[in-house]
Amino acid sequence: MSKSPLKPNLDTLDHQLIELLKVNARLPMVNIAKALGCARSTAQMRLKALERSGAITGYTVGVGNTRATNVIRAMMLISTESKNEPDVVRALAKRHEITKLYSVSGRYDLCAMLVADSTQELDAVIDRICVIKGVVDTFSTILLSTKLDRPE
Repeated sequence: MSKSPLKPNLDTLDHQLIELLKVNARLPMVNIAKALGCARSTAQMRLKALERSGAITGYTVGVGNTRATNVIRAMMLISTESKNEPDVVRALAKRHEITKLYSVSGRYDLCAMLVADSTQELDAVIDRICVIKGVVDTFSTILLSTKLDRPE
C-alpha cells in the first residue's frame, strides 16, 4: 500500500501567493514580493517550498473562449469495468473534445464534459468513446445554457 503525500500546512502568506499566481502565473517575483509585503527572497523561497510540497503542481495557460459561440457542450456519464478504468481514463485523456473528466459515485464511474462544433461531431465523439475497451455503459446529455458559473 502506497502512502499518499502529506497535505502541506499552508499559512496566510502561502495562500496569498497561490491566489496571486492563479490570477497571473507569469507575475515577476519582485511584483509578487511587493504584493505580499515581503522580501523577494522570502517570496522565492515560499514558491519553491509550495512546488516541492505539491501544493503547486504546475503552471498552465489561461485562454479566452476561442470557440464559436454556437459550440455544443455535453455531459457524458461513463460506466467502466473496474479493472480497465485506468486504461479508459488514459484513452479519454487523449480526446481533445473532453475538457474535464471527473470520477463520480453511483451507477457511473466517470463524468466527461465534452465540446463539439456540431451535433454530428458530438455524435461521432460519443460513438468513439463507447467502443473504448472497458467502457460498459454511457449516458449523454446536451447542455443547453449556463445558469451559474462561479470560479472554483
